[in-house]
Amino acid sequence: MIKAGEERMEQAGRWARGVLAGTSVAVLLAFGGPVAAAEQVPVAAAEIKLTFAPVVRAVAPAVVNIFSQRVITESQVPPMFADPLFRRFLEERGMLGKPRERVQRSLGSGVILRSEGVVVTNAHVVNGASEITVALNDRREFPAELVGLDPRADLAVLRIKSDTPLPSLALADGEPPEVGDLVLAIGNPFGVGQTVTSGIVSAQARTTAGISDYRFFIQTDAAINPGNSGGALVDLSGRLVGINTAIYSRDGGSVGIGFAIPVEMVRSVVEGILADGKVRHPWLGADGQSVTTELASHMGLDRPLGVAITDVAKGGPAAKAGLAEGDVILALDGRPVFEGETLRYRIATHRPGDKVVLGIRRDGKDATLAVTLEAPPEDPPRDTTLLKGSHPFDGAEVSNMNPALAEELGLEKASRGVTVTGLGDGVAARIGIRPGDRVIEVNGKAIDAVRDLKAAISKPSRVWQVVVDRDGRAVRLVLGG
Repeated sequence: MIKAGEERMEQAGRWARGVLAGTSVAVLLAFGGPVAAAEQVPVAAAEIKLTFAPVVRAVAPAVVNIFSQRVITESQVPPMFADPLFRRFLEERGMLGKPRERVQRSLGSGVILRSEGVVVTNAHVVNGASEITVALNDRREFPAELVGLDPRADLAVLRIKSDTPLPSLALADGEPPEVGDLVLAIGNPFGVGQTVTSGIVSAQARTTAGISDYRFFIQTDAAINPGNSGGALVDLSGRLVGINTAIYSRDGGSVGIGFAIPVEMVRSVVEGILADGKVRHPWLGADGQSVTTELASHMGLDRPLGVAITDVAKGGPAAKAGLAEGDVILALDGRPVFEGETLRYRIATHRPGDKVVLGIRRDGKDATLAVTLEAPPEDPPRDTTLLKGSHPFDGAEVSNMNPALAEELGLEKASRGVTVTGLGDGVAARIGIRPGDRVIEVNGKAIDAVRDLKAAISKPSRVWQVVVDRDGRAVRLVLGG
């Protein structure tokens, strides 16, 4: 029995090494199970000594360490006096202590994508930094310029200058890695220096990780730890398949669940920033909800899949292509759309002007629609206004919501009306108005545009009654009385 077990373990070892050999034949798995078209058993000593070292040697020079620092201003006002009313009282009497400044340093990783010095990393690594330094694994260091960032995708582009071409990493083309594919994660965890870990792609299209607005990630069990953010996830051909961005952890350490931003999103963001200095995500002009089991049964679908369209913007790209309320989007360019997050991600990897093909279900029949994506429009004009005076919105910045503003704010839907887009010291903050609130009524008067709100607050009142929409819930605020 022991000998038989040893033989099976040796057979399993030969099969596992055969996975790396890359030639497909039929072999027996460990424990005796036949598998068709599995990987070849190694037949030469060289095959038994397979290693990731050649891949690492080719890739590692293009993975860099990123050191950033930002100046943090801390108020010396005791917490009990942090309220804007008390702060104003202290300022008027010269009793407010001078703010204290301290330098906050952070560590991350990055990848050189072009030999002239274009580097990609996570936006959260460099956002707000006053100074950024990029260090190569040969110990050269360069000051870096922030070219642009996209907080929604959690990606940023830096540029460094060198007298000689820099090592760079090629982006993977074609289909994303499959579950089970071997990958390497390279970065600078905990600041100990460049580290390489190996694992497999353990899940694709992971949408439950709320790391960025586009919740669509490659999940891997290759160890990723703090400091790896912005580092490379590469396949065994040495091509970049993702940018490591976060981990699932209960204590800050790796538990074998890491997330990487897929390379198609990286490509879209980098090209957009290099071309325009900012990312211009396209607009479909339609909103919907993920198909639930109940909806699937009602629509004749054999499983909960796709996005049921509930609203189509008049004159938008979707409307021009013929998409209608009640349609279900099942695929985009032949790739399945599992739920709303998948659709948003697939749209975001394109640029305005791109053409996409939607696979839809309408009245029980399948069809396709060709859609030319557009930049989100400024319609109606946002008319951003900072309000001051003796009224409930003192200190609030408000805007007319439109698709372009919704895109900037990371909102899934551009609900028309007046939205609070900023908040400073003033009455609005004290009575509980929050950024993101949509103003519905003021003293019984419906508010549809900034001009309506200006008119409503221009009339003095002893009692102010305000109704706002907050995350789909009506909130009533009263001032005076």
